[in-house]
Amino acid sequence: MVREKLSWKEAWAKNSFRIQLLATILLIVLIISLMPHFFLFIQERTGRVLYDPLLQLLPPRNLSPLTFTMIYSAIIVAIISFSFYPQVLLRALQSYCLLTVARVVCNWLVPLNDPPGLILLTDPFVDAIGYGGKIITKDLFFSGHTSTMFLLFLAAPNRPLKIFFLFITIGVATCLLIQHVHYTVDVVVAPVFAWFFYKICFSVKKI
Repeated sequence: MVREKLSWKEAWAKNSFRIQLLATILLIVLIISLMPHFFLFIQERTGRVLYDPLLQLLPPRNLSPLTFTMIYSAIIVAIISFSFYPQVLLRALQSYCLLTVARVVCNWLVPLNDPPGLILLTDPFVDAIGYGGKIITKDLFFSGHTSTMFLLFLAAPNRPLKIFFLFITIGVATCLLIQHVHYTVDVVVAPVFAWFFYKICFSVKKI
């Protein structure tokens, strides 16, 4: 797939690009600052426990180290590779903003309790930030990790990167289910949401 090869100098010279990029970065900072408060809110709620035949077939195992090795490796690769494509990077960031807002709405509308057999997912980065001593387990519908990895697959500017991010998406989704961190539906619908919001951003007139 051919992607725009606009240089940073060319992109930054466009007023619309500068405004969109700076506004998107500010929005991401705002979202990150507010998300812990929302997580604490949903953690206090009582939700439903879904019947999940697939999870019943999977003995829970702690795969946190493998899961976050894949996730952070993918993020590092994405930052480096997308940095050569300013417009691709901008669309990926904009899609991530929409995706995160959608997750907030979905989690608010669909209160769920922990899947049976859940083993706490240990994220070294999130643990360093902390949520006031609270453990967050009800950020369920839909899977943020799976949707974000699939978003990287969609935004990837060449075939080798797409293959890499697709394998990462499948690996992360599988680990989350084996660890019973999410219900199957949380993981299955995550790529659909990622595709939808990426297509919205991609359909916007080119900068």
